[in-house]
Amino acid sequence: MKFKKMTALGLAAALAAGALTGCGSKETKNENGQEVVELTWYQVGDSQADDDKVLEEVNKYTSEKIGVKLNLVKVGWGDYNQKMQVVINTGDEWDMCFTCSWANDYLQNAQKGAFLELDDLLAKQGKEMYEKIDSRFWKAAMVGGKTYGVPSEKEIGSCPMWVFTKEYVDKYDVPYEDLHSLEDLEPWLELIKEKEPDVVPMYLTKDYTAPTYMDKIQDPVGIEYGDEGLTVKNVFETEKMQSTLKTMRKYYLAGYINKDAATASDDKSVKRFVTKGDGQPYAELIWGKDLGYEVVATQIMDTQVTNASARGALTAINKNSKHPEKAMELLNLINTDEYLRNLLNYGIEGVHWDKAEPDAEEVKAAEGKDYVYDFKIKLNETAKKDYSVPYWVQGGLFNTYVLDNEPLDKWATFKAFNDASEEAPSFGFDFNLDPVSTQVAGFRNVLDEFGKSLYTGSVDPDEYLPQLMKKLEATGVQDVIDEMQSQIDEWKGTK
Repeated sequence: MKFKKMTALGLAAALAAGALTGCGSKETKNENGQEVVELTWYQVGDSQADDDKVLEEVNKYTSEKIGVKLNLVKVGWGDYNQKMQVVINTGDEWDMCFTCSWANDYLQNAQKGAFLELDDLLAKQGKEMYEKIDSRFWKAAMVGGKTYGVPSEKEIGSCPMWVFTKEYVDKYDVPYEDLHSLEDLEPWLELIKEKEPDVVPMYLTKDYTAPTYMDKIQDPVGIEYGDEGLTVKNVFETEKMQSTLKTMRKYYLAGYINKDAATASDDKSVKRFVTKGDGQPYAELIWGKDLGYEVVATQIMDTQVTNASARGALTAINKNSKHPEKAMELLNLINTDEYLRNLLNYGIEGVHWDKAEPDAEEVKAAEGKDYVYDFKIKLNETAKKDYSVPYWVQGGLFNTYVLDNEPLDKWATFKAFNDASEEAPSFGFDFNLDPVSTQVAGFRNVLDEFGKSLYTGSVDPDEYLPQLMKKLEATGVQDVIDEMQSQIDEWKGTK
């Protein structure tokens, strides 16, 4: 399919006459005589100077289109989990919220009944969106046979990558595309240490996790990739992880890894040869923009689709929302309406961005591909300063415009990436941790005590891994393994 293009300013102007302006309007009906309801939507991300300006335009459009206006509540990254626990547990009035596998825990909130079951609404108000989004996202959104969230369609799999500074790749003719395993890096780390004394060969921070060839369903317990027998294991007992930790220690002692890796926060001023990132197509463009110089990347392992990766971004509706049908209608519109999606994404055309002509060769190369526009957009300084939002929080990405520094067929490539991603054998399984919740609660302290130091090679695994294992055993890791194995065996029998 080719996306139908429209002139955003013209459309907005046409809708402006007689439309509701913002959240402060006292009118309750739109031009069609339809009642306009206000929906409160909690989103993770920092507030922007132009949030109100963009929201005013959004509400003009949605008020007339479906009788909805939005009250967006943005909560900073570090505060979101705690804030949403309070909002959900105290019964505050709200309609929608961002949720995922790593923030405002989707599985736990669905299991405890905080989110509304959406299947009936999807069949009616969300039908167009449901048919459009990759079915594997909907599979991941199911908990106990029911759907509790609308997924933001983006990259679907877990794709860890080595990220190399292009300057040194070019200078030393590094065959980075052939470097995948941790061990593949060794000769090049040695070379950089010898030739570039001011460069950290392997730059790591406290957030680094060594490559894990496993779906850690409940860290540190899970199923190794490729294990069709679905044998539950403690990741630290696997041969692959034990070998990895020894290699990390070897690199640390050789001086390839920064000495403060276990406690460091990312310092973009540090010159580095390679680090690790959670990748996706064209991720190097984002990383390079953040760092201020070009990088290149290669996959560490094949992309694996797990519940955690496919639940990277969803929007849930409050179980007690007074307007669930309207909330679903809004989510359907956001995920299918080009104008609205890009207004939320990038702000106002002519204020925050302008159209840009792509290279003629790019246009020719992209002919016949799906998810392709025949224009790009260029963000201006106002957008960079006053309106920059995490796009995937609001909805799917495949109907958003591409930036002038991105390939015209970016989303076609993302779709191909998703289509080629392999489902982990454990994909679709949800662990009910209620029978072992006490044991699981104790894991975090143990992992915090040992994980960062072991993963970064800062301590000797021969000495500290047995200590970690002993504490996990005392916390009840075998109970969790046994319970998960029992549940997954039952699940396997129903597949």
